[in-house]
Amino acid sequence: MPEDLEGTFRERYGVAPTHLARAPGRVNLIGEHIDYAGLPVFPMALQREVRIAFRPREDSLVLAATTEPSYAPCNFEISSEIEPYEDGDWGNYLKAAAQGMARAYGLERGFDAVIQSTVPVAAGLSSSSALVIASALALAGSSEFEVDPIELAELMAESEQYVGMRGGGMDQAISAGATRGCAARVDFAPLRLEPVPVPDDWRFVVAHSLVQAHKSGGAREGYNRRRGETEEALERVVAKLQLPVSEVRSYRDLLERVSGPKALAAAGECLEGDLLKRFRHVITEGARVIRAEIAMRGRSLTGFGILMNGSHASLAEDYEVSIPELDALVGIAREAGAVGARLTGAGMGGCIVALCAESKAAAVLEALTALYYGPRGRIDDLDDHLFVAEPAAGASVETM
Repeated sequence: MPEDLEGTFRERYGVAPTHLARAPGRVNLIGEHIDYAGLPVFPMALQREVRIAFRPREDSLVLAATTEPSYAPCNFEISSEIEPYEDGDWGNYLKAAAQGMARAYGLERGFDAVIQSTVPVAAGLSSSSALVIASALALAGSSEFEVDPIELAELMAESEQYVGMRGGGMDQAISAGATRGCAARVDFAPLRLEPVPVPDDWRFVVAHSLVQAHKSGGAREGYNRRRGETEEALERVVAKLQLPVSEVRSYRDLLERVSGPKALAAAGECLEGDLLKRFRHVITEGARVIRAEIAMRGRSLTGFGILMNGSHASLAEDYEVSIPELDALVGIAREAGAVGARLTGAGMGGCIVALCAESKAAAVLEALTALYYGPRGRIDDLDDHLFVAEPAAGASVETM
């Protein structure tokens, strides 16, 4: 356990913590905005993680603070109906986990906790889902209760809707169930992970745009509106193809009955404007995920990179979630030797991920530093914004 985490706990509560829960953030390598369409995605857990030092209580109270002074401590009582804090309050993620665990398993034993995170906040690297997963494991650990990682991920994906986000489950799945050294294809309904070893000589560089990708307010409305558009587009195409509505409820259901080209042709006849763009992104991005897994298994660096470039173009043009800063980072990385680069996460801020050979990593990092962070005066805290991702293991809880 990091000294500052344990030290903060002792200072706050007067005793040592007894347990440590941890959950990694993630970088999605390819497959953006399609998990909630029912299609597979391809993320990787990060070495950046949320850690919770905790000590079980004898009552149902949760008392939590962080090692970051700008976040005020929170406390609440666990139950199956927990009143949320104001929109955007970090404590709502703890409440989401607590309410979900209470409803599913009847767990209501609280804990004292101090939380530390090395996952950049609002960066599109799933710091929020990592916090929810780690909080759930702390609740389980306090009651000496064990839960299957995939079962936990499914429950927390549903529970996180407490904060108002309609996600698809990718973030929780990879945070809870990742295998060290591997990316994973994540499938839905039912949720499952298929580990795919990352070639030793591949490097994924993560670079933050310095624009926060918030999940509250107007940004949340924008994400949820796009999800609604993808659902409306699907309904119209299903009707156009005269498929049984009761049986075709997701894009996966659709693609099990017709090919991608046939679906796109039908969309061209019955959709226009934003609905056509959203539909086209989902169908083409789903195809890119399938090809990307094949490329990684076949160690085709260039093939994987080409697919990442196609993904970014689709996210920028058809899903309209890129911004100039993300486009600039993508361009710099490619010019410096990355074979592919794309925005990662929900977009409208956050990070890009760039793929390069091990021999090119230093050049990519240097170019991003010189051409993006240097002119913005962000060299001193560079480690917070720019790093090489390492495929990490999924969440865990242990006694100290």
